[in-house]
Amino acid sequence: MIEIRRARPQTRRGRGRPAKWFAITEAGRSAFVHAYDDLATSALRFLAETAGAHAVAEFARRQVADLERRYRPVVQEAPPHQRVRTLAEALSGDGYAAAAAKAPQPGGGEQLCQHHCPVAHVAAEFPQLCEAETEAFSRLLGTPVQRLATIAHGDGICTTHVSPRSLCGDGTDGPGDAGETPASTLTSDEESGRTPL
Repeated sequence: MIEIRRARPQTRRGRGRPAKWFAITEAGRSAFVHAYDDLATSALRFLAETAGAHAVAEFARRQVADLERRYRPVVQEAPPHQRVRTLAEALSGDGYAAAAAKAPQPGGGEQLCQHHCPVAHVAAEFPQLCEAETEAFSRLLGTPVQRLATIAHGDGICTTHVSPRSLCGDGTDGPGDAGETPASTLTSDEESGRTPL
């Protein structure tokens, strides 16, 4: 159910054994409820075949819109420096086992990590679900975000880098506050030019 992974070195460490990370395995994820995965996948395949890929993308946006509506008041009430953590708590309440942390990359920002994805099996075939979620995170947080890894693509967790709000001008009005979708909400696949399966 759980596997041990060696942590990637991010900074110089002192004495002691190498740090280890504990991650849920595919078998562990399967223990969570994935009801109707086959039905959902079949329905989206039918939608793609009869109405095209744009219809699947629109469906994904509508699905995420409900989540975004529910989270918006909670996230907007939080001080800007606590919004990523507040979003992680809201996601955890819906079963995503999410956490927020300072980004290890130079340049600042934060990382939003989701250790469980209720739709991972469906999103593996239809990445539009992940893309719509990423766009919603950017609007909710009021700053550009970038998806670095997804469970649907075989990564251990879904990881989203959240840019510092200071990059959006005065740090008070980001794209999410104005209701816009920032130009830089590319997934790692879109940015690298890879085509998801």
